[in-house]
Amino acid sequence: MKKILITGANGQLGKEFRDLADKFPDCEFLFLSREDLPIHHFELVRNVFVSFKPDYCINCAAYTAVDKAEQEKDLAFLVNAESVGVLAAVSHVHHAKFIHISTDYVYDGMASHPYTEDSITDPQSVYGLSKKMGEAEAVKNNPESVIIRTSWVYSRHGNNFVKTMMRLMREKDSISVVSDQKGTPTWAADIAYTIMQIVNANNWVPGIYNFSNDGETTWYDFAVEIKRLIGSKCIVHAIPTSSYPTPAKRPQYSVLDKEKIISVYHVKLRDWRESLGSCIKGL
Repeated sequence: MKKILITGANGQLGKEFRDLADKFPDCEFLFLSREDLPIHHFELVRNVFVSFKPDYCINCAAYTAVDKAEQEKDLAFLVNAESVGVLAAVSHVHHAKFIHISTDYVYDGMASHPYTEDSITDPQSVYGLSKKMGEAEAVKNNPESVIIRTSWVYSRHGNNFVKTMMRLMREKDSISVVSDQKGTPTWAADIAYTIMQIVNANNWVPGIYNFSNDGETTWYDFAVEIKRLIGSKCIVHAIPTSSYPTPAKRPQYSVLDKEKIISVYHVKLRDWRESLGSCIKGL
């Protein structure tokens, strides 16, 4: 039995791990929410490792309020950087393999071709900087860490773009969506399944890996596809980023190159439209 500790278990990704746990009968999961385990408390984290003795620690805990992070810098860095270092260090001491989730926001968002893991990181927001520092803390305190950078995450659980669009399309005759930011929507269920592939692989190759669904689109076209799948008559208007200012700068381009995770862990990518259809069907 592989013993797997999931932190941030009430978030989008954490709940997707709950949903797929039954598909892995050879694994024993311990799901701990932010309330169960505030990951910045070193002694609490250490006690959990002593009592549960996990073989893997998958850190799904994160501060993800991108705009609020501009005002709540200390909290963002506590959760996304300092706490990651604590988890990585305790994992290392207890010989547990550490998997941490990062983001496309660590890049500058101004490229014209997909970012590789070796692309220069240059975060343009507090959120992005806190996640970049979290990566550094993980590697410093546990050189055997696996870090997954992903983008545009949505799920059947929690608050996200897909569920917001579905609600607005029921409530309104028309909506406006930014059309000049390009990336790849990623279903959290696919992230969870891919991580379990890594857990069950015969080889453990530490390092940073990009992962998202396949293909690329804009937020506008993402919304149009949601509209099509739910059969909505809501009119979707395309607007530029300049018409929708936000406290934190959004990446204009955040498509990720996934060749590394495909070659090392033999991951098969699903097209973003296929995964979106599966998620909406589940909703």
